[in-house]
Amino acid sequence: MGFLDKALGKTKEVLGENADKVGQAIDKAGDMIDQKTQGKYSSTVDKVQDAAKNYVESNRTDKGDEPS
Repeated sequence: MGFLDKALGKTKEVLGENADKVGQAIDKAGDMIDQKTQGKYSSTVDKVQDAAKNYVESNRTDKGDEPS
């Protein structure tokens, strides 16, 4: 296993262990972008937020299984 593989594994582990906090950060970042752009890209921001939250949720480790 190379350095990048180990780093990716560790990143997924940290994301999985802190899924709630990461989800809140995703929401705050999206809200800030909406505010700065005056909602011009709101639908795109919402799609990106949903995709990011789905990724974090799929790697969540406290739901009883290991991340994929």
